[in-house]
Amino acid sequence: MNKAVFLDRDGVLNEEIGHYVWELEKFVVLEDVPESLARLKQAGYHLIVVTNQAGIAKGLYSEAEVQACHQKLQQATGNLLDALYFAPAHPSVSESLLRKPDSLMLEKAIARFHLDPAQCWMVGDRLRDMHAGQKAGVRGILVGTAEPAEYQPRVANLRAATDIILAVTPERHFV
Repeated sequence: MNKAVFLDRDGVLNEEIGHYVWELEKFVVLEDVPESLARLKQAGYHLIVVTNQAGIAKGLYSEAEVQACHQKLQQATGNLLDALYFAPAHPSVSESLLRKPDSLMLEKAIARFHLDPAQCWMVGDRLRDMHAGQKAGVRGILVGTAEPAEYQPRVANLRAATDIILAVTPERHFV
């Protein structure tokens, strides 16, 4: 069985700008991301983006614009990402089990890459990311201060999350 790090996009991999990010010039990959992803990849983790993109359902932008942002992300990170999943729905328009806090994006990747959820992590900046991870049996790390809730572990950025992930050996699970 393989291991993976599931990564939310906005606020973890690219700058959170307070609203939907689909324009390439506003899609800015965070400084610590390429190095962090390289460290995780070197440690044998699959790297899988799982992101809600409700702006598609709301008609604000297209799937092609999301794909263009993902291509920019791949280029900025040396093509280290193994898969990029996005949920185009929003409850005000359409329902979807892909949308976090549901876990279908993670479950699809678990099946596709033959992942052992006990060896996987979810890194996100919202509690809905942590809930999706929990539903799929994956440990979570909350990044940033976007959520006022108490959640541990909670770190400043992907670099700090990477340090936690790489410090935990299979024999020493973090709960």
